Amino acid sequence: MYGNYGTPGVPLVPAGGAGGIPRVPLSEPTQVFRYGEQSIWSTVLLPQAAIASSINRCFATALGGTGQGFTRAMTIGETNIKEGGRIPNGVAYDVFGISAHIMAGSAANDNAGNDFDTTINTNGQIQNLTDLLNNGVLTWDFTQTQVDIAPLILCGSGGGVFGSVGVVANNEQRVGHLVNGNGSVWMYRKHPVALPGNTTFAVLLRIGSRASALQDTVVGVKITLMGYYKNVIEIG
Repeated sequence: MYGNYGTPGVPLVPAGGAGGIPRVPLSEPTQVFRYGEQSIWSTVLLPQAAIASSINRCFATALGGTGQGFTRAMTIGETNIKEGGRIPNGVAYDVFGISAHIMAGSAANDNAGNDFDTTINTNGQIQNLTDLLNNGVLTWDFTQTQVDIAPLILCGSGGGVFGSVGVVANNEQRVGHLVNGNGSVWMYRKHPVALPGNTTFAVLLRIGSRASALQDTVVGVKITLMGYYKNVIEIG
């Protein structure tokens, strides 16, 4: 035998006598904390019209409601918010990343509200995309306080339309490289944005005065928040 019932050479009690097996608490815990990672998204629909100097609000409309620019109810493809301006289930939520995805839809069939199935491959659609990336800015809106996040060009999406495109305009062949992913996802590297469960918030898509009117198609912009939540579960 090697001393007590431990591994040879490794005593059960640390040197100096400190530590040891902790005592069993006399009372049962009354709550536990549950943590997890989840994304939250919302979409605005920009009509085939002038968008310069406009302010477009995301996360203000719940699933099943008619969001900004839409004519029919928003489905899970457009948002997963269950209450406008609130974190789902009222949990505390810390945002560490934000992305923006730009989609094109049919202006003639706008009544569908979610037909983002148009390929960005014409001169007008490429101009729409360029206008948004060059003139759009994302901003937090906390009722009485607004905090700018970043230009839209810095808030990537990790998906979308990629590759070389070519169009003919005015008898000229125009070829360029289109990357709808913008850049990397905007990350809060040191200080996540805390959204308590009782906070009313929105994300604004603000567009500068130099943006041209949208051509050919309507445009949807889906803003996604990436973060982690903390939920307190009462058990006694």
